[in-house]
Amino acid sequence: MAVLLARLGRFAARRAWVVIAAWVVLLAGGVGAFLAFGGTLATNVTIPGTQTQLVGDEIAEELGGRSTGTANIVLSTDDGEAFTDAQRADIATLLDEIGEVGSVEATVDPFETEVQRADQATQLEAGQAELDAGQAQLDAGQDQLDAGQAQLDASRAQLEGALAQAAGTPLEAQLLAQQAQLDAGQAQLDDQQAQLDASQDELDAGATQLEAGTTLLEASDALQFVSEDGSAAIVIVQFDASSYEVPTEDKTAIVDLIEGADIDGVTIDASAELTTNINDLVGPAEIIGVVVAAIVLLIMLRALLPAMLPIVSSLIGIGVGVTSALALSGVVEMTSITPVLGVMLGLAVGIDYTLFIVNRHRTQLRRGIDVRESIALANGTSGTAVVFAGSTVVIALLALNVTGIGFLGVMGSVGAWCVAVAVLVAISLTPAALSLMGMKVLTRKERARVTSAPVQESHPTPMRSGMAVLRVVLAVAALAVIAIPALSMRLGLPDGSAEPEDSTQYAAYQTTAAEFGEGLNGPLVVSARLDAPLEEDDVVPTQAAIAEQLLALDDVEGVAPVGVGEDDDFLVFQVVPAEGPASVSTEEVVHELRDATPIDGVESYGVAGTASGNIDLSETIGDALPTYVAIVIGLSFLILLVVFRSILVPLVATIGFALSLFAALGAVTAVYQWGWLGDLFGVHDPGPVLSFAPVVITGVLFGLAMDYQLFLVSGMREAFVHGSRAKEAVVAGLRNGAPVVTAAAIIMISVFGGFVFSHMSMVRPFGFGLAIGVLFDAFIVRMVLIPAVMHLLGRSAWWIPRWLDRILPNVDVEGSSLERDAGRGAHPTTAELAAQEVRSAPSRD
Repeated sequence: MAVLLARLGRFAARRAWVVIAAWVVLLAGGVGAFLAFGGTLATNVTIPGTQTQLVGDEIAEELGGRSTGTANIVLSTDDGEAFTDAQRADIATLLDEIGEVGSVEATVDPFETEVQRADQATQLEAGQAELDAGQAQLDAGQDQLDAGQAQLDASRAQLEGALAQAAGTPLEAQLLAQQAQLDAGQAQLDDQQAQLDASQDELDAGATQLEAGTTLLEASDALQFVSEDGSAAIVIVQFDASSYEVPTEDKTAIVDLIEGADIDGVTIDASAELTTNINDLVGPAEIIGVVVAAIVLLIMLRALLPAMLPIVSSLIGIGVGVTSALALSGVVEMTSITPVLGVMLGLAVGIDYTLFIVNRHRTQLRRGIDVRESIALANGTSGTAVVFAGSTVVIALLALNVTGIGFLGVMGSVGAWCVAVAVLVAISLTPAALSLMGMKVLTRKERARVTSAPVQESHPTPMRSGMAVLRVVLAVAALAVIAIPALSMRLGLPDGSAEPEDSTQYAAYQTTAAEFGEGLNGPLVVSARLDAPLEEDDVVPTQAAIAEQLLALDDVEGVAPVGVGEDDDFLVFQVVPAEGPASVSTEEVVHELRDATPIDGVESYGVAGTASGNIDLSETIGDALPTYVAIVIGLSFLILLVVFRSILVPLVATIGFALSLFAALGAVTAVYQWGWLGDLFGVHDPGPVLSFAPVVITGVLFGLAMDYQLFLVSGMREAFVHGSRAKEAVVAGLRNGAPVVTAAAIIMISVFGGFVFSHMSMVRPFGFGLAIGVLFDAFIVRMVLIPAVMHLLGRSAWWIPRWLDRILPNVDVEGSSLERDAGRGAHPTTAELAAQEVRSAPSRD
């Protein structure tokens, strides 16, 4: 590997402009492919096969066979008064214009809806009045019939007595004629009673329908879209496809219409479904992070050209990586956060990997090595470490596919691709650029010093064992305490309250919560599968009975029917919870709905919606996380075992990674769930931790932790295999690697930290978790804990069984083969080192 990379570095140095032109062509190709084939990014996160997804698909099939998306537009008057007729007319004009956008199927005018609701209430009142009048008429008719029946019964009793007395007399025939008349009268009364009973049955059926309609109207009070004082309203935009399939240009067109409406005295805010798009991948906060990284590079390298090289290289890398990945977004479903992760990682590792090679090259130049020879040697040594470090990040990210969660696998694959591109840029474009810079990669003073006398290194002094023990205790204790909040971590997806306070989507969420209730920001969709198809007259009463059961649940504010299946055996309702979709109470409502025993005639209930999806997502990721962590830790041990040819070094490194990971998750929980230091990090409304943040942070932080482990401990091993004592090698490796790792860590923290203040709510926990994770891992684990443990272990840190040493491949991270080829002497194998340890003990500690 080292020899191959050295040859690549030598070629790039000789053909610098060819290599640079090749990367420019790749960048142009990536941009062209994205513009030609790029699709729409999804703003929602779903996992196929979950209860929410299955219910959603069932509802879509029953109600027409396709899934359509919606978005909200929130209107409010500036003076807090009710909308005027002129304002309503302008709003209607705006809705007509929005309705003409290609993907918009319809817009629901809240004022017309409110009029329809008022008309429905009026019709119900009128119907009740008619029922009351009809019942009064029926009651009067029944009274008349009852009176007639009483007279008839009295006449019949008299006639029966007279017949008994007149039996056998001429009067009997006359009395029998009168009896026939009474029987005819009875028949007439019976016919009238039957008509009256039929009218009563019809009236009772109408009363049942009217009562059910009234019940449904009252149950849906929480689903009004014009506030009680008339100063706010919600417009629903219905698309002809799912939210994912709506083209970005259509969403942008709607937002442009909203921003250009300029309705006097009316503020219009769009929900996140309309405002999130791929044009907002990087904002001012992220740019500030890059600027801070540039300042760190300038301070460290003290020369403009080498300081700008890592920045330019990383920008080219993310340009190629992200645009080529987005070119597939037309055929592969990607969430809006997917390219952001690629940008975040591409910037951070791209800068760091280039810096490692540049720093090695500068060190060698200061020692008097020729420029091109130094480029080749730096690419073969530090470049090899870069390849293995990048490989650990790539493997960790690709391992997200084993979770079985589609969108996480896509995120990991895109991130891995961007990291791989960053590695390729570092080992090819960097040597080419260094060749063009020549000796200008050093400052003037450094160039003069190289000419007069190359830099000589001093002999390292080992740290004290007592200090090493103290470092271990303090580092472990500090990380363990910081990790405590992770024990109470609650997973979920952020709602509109987590958006930046100055954003239109935050304003839309807060206006909805204040004027209509928090629950309307994330209503649930409940389906009811019936035992048998309903008759037409039974639909409304069944809907009312189900609505009453659902409304009786705790923290349910409103229920409204929204559809009936094609076979009349499937009903769909919208349920408004008391609080927002990310709240604990709403999650409990979802569990209660799923666990509820249906009323007679209903086979089962199903639940879909944002909160339901949050629960399914959190549970699925929670189930997958232990397996993923086990795979990552196992890979960590195997990779480090091959690289360092040691049993204890990988074990200590893995334990250190676990400590920094749980400390990072604890910090994320404290800030984003508990609200600690919320003002500092822009957390104005604490909520659950982003569902998939822990698993992604685990993968990325693992790769970065192994980066620092490789660059620091490989320096210790390099000093050890060159003959330094084990404890001296620890100090030598730390002294040589600490400055560049410190700068690299600060750069990563700066880049990730820029995303802490991103305009995208789902990005901020990632930025914070990775930034704080790098801080803990680089400055506490790798620079305090690991050196102290390595010192205490001494030469035993490098112990490995002979049989294992023989079968492990030699990856030559230290570049021993390069030095052998150059005639500088060969490095001994680990088995040879062990033999030397025995022969030279106790001189080698």
